[in-house]
Amino acid sequence: MTNRAAGQNPVCGLGRGLKKNTAHNFTALSQKAPVSLPGGALLDFSRPLVMSIVNITPDSFYPKSRNFRPGDALDAALRAEGEGADIVDFGAESTRPGSEYVSAETERSRLIPVLRAFRARSRLPVSVDTRKAQVAREAILEGAGIINDISALSDPAMAETAAAGGAALVIMHMRGTPKTMRAIAAENQGRGDSDIVREVRDFLRNAAEKAAAAGVERKKIIVDPGFGFGKTPLENLILLNRLAETCPPDYPVMVGLSRKSFIGTVTGRETEDRLAGTLAAGAAALSGGADILRVHDTAAARDLVGVIQSLRLSGTEEHGVVPKGI
Repeated sequence: MTNRAAGQNPVCGLGRGLKKNTAHNFTALSQKAPVSLPGGALLDFSRPLVMSIVNITPDSFYPKSRNFRPGDALDAALRAEGEGADIVDFGAESTRPGSEYVSAETERSRLIPVLRAFRARSRLPVSVDTRKAQVAREAILEGAGIINDISALSDPAMAETAAAGGAALVIMHMRGTPKTMRAIAAENQGRGDSDIVREVRDFLRNAAEKAAAAGVERKKIIVDPGFGFGKTPLENLILLNRLAETCPPDYPVMVGLSRKSFIGTVTGRETEDRLAGTLAAGAAALSGGADILRVHDTAAARDLVGVIQSLRLSGTEEHGVVPKGI
């Protein structure tokens, strides 16, 4: 399916404001230190990692990602592992544009049975997408090793909760809340005075310092520029084009680009037809220094990572030998 009208260019005008970027590098090997998680799992950034999205929700923005029945969510997580996921990210509250806040008890009732069942079947690292310290605390006790906080510590107890449990912590930039961010992006549409790179970089640096002050080990802090969360299509493209200078150095970088609306703006395609655009954006992110791709399409993302890593390793191997074991 496509929403591209005949003769229309869906990206008309988006090029204004983009600067030529020479920082992209497909062949640079990551220098980020590995991260130990509770339970002995390790995040090894010697190659990019694939984080697979498993939504335990009835209303996430991509219908095929909705696994509201616990059995369906467990099957989706095990399938992602079989397709090569490095991390499974469980989310029990939709944060799509316009979504309503979900109580901690509702979120917990959706999440914990699935997390418990998956942990009984798999030792794969688990991330939990939550902005509530209460939910994060119980998830860590049930075997989660990463807390993915899109609100970047809006809950004052979140950083201390992650630190106490030894979990890694993802902090993300977002304008407003999921309910208000679409309106905020609309208000900023067409403005020429937004320095989105500086805004995101300063926010992430400050949030990382706050997490570290609360006891989270610096090497366990992961930053996410928050593609789509209150940004205009042009701002998303600028962040992707300048990812290396957007994210504070020394922290692992996670990006969530999968099937986002700005890819639809660029391609003119609906959510279900944005895989090719997602992979192109993912390749750009990896060339800009991303360490983790958060995705709906695990197998395709692993193929992307495999090709990129082969390019990186080809410079260290004998000419003509395809690197193995990626």
